[in-house]
Parts: sequence; C-alpha cells; structure tokens
Amino acid sequence: MLLTKHYEEDWRRLVEIPQPLMETQPVRAAIAELRDEEYVEERDRGVLRLSPEGYLMCQKEVLGFERWARA
Repeated sequence: MLLTKHYEEDWRRLVEIPQPLMETQPVRAAIAELRDEEYVEERDRGVLRLSPEGYLMCQKEVLGFERWARA
C-alpha cells in the first residue's frame, strides 16, 4: 500500500525501504517476486517504485477491481 500511495502522489518518485526492514526475509522475497514480475523498478537495493503494471496489479489485487469486473 505504501508503494501505491507514493505512485499516486508522484509516479516518478523512488521510495527507500528502511534498511532494517530490507533485512527481513519476507520483505526481500516479496520485492524479488515483484521485481521478477516487472511490477517494481529498483534503482538500488531497497530503492524502488511501482511500474505502471505494478500499480494496475495493486488495484486489481488489493482493491478487488478484478472481482468487480467479473460480477
């Protein structure tokens, strides 16, 4: 949700994930998966932003837009 909020404010802005958070396995794994799917663009480790595809994915998954489209 943090990345979505920043994308909506300024899609060009990179977000820096705090180093202690980047050291946790779940966060590293999630970012790696998002990067592999090209949902985030990463400048340096932990400095990233959503890609347009990533933003759309968040809208569909988190907010349930896909579910509404099927109804």
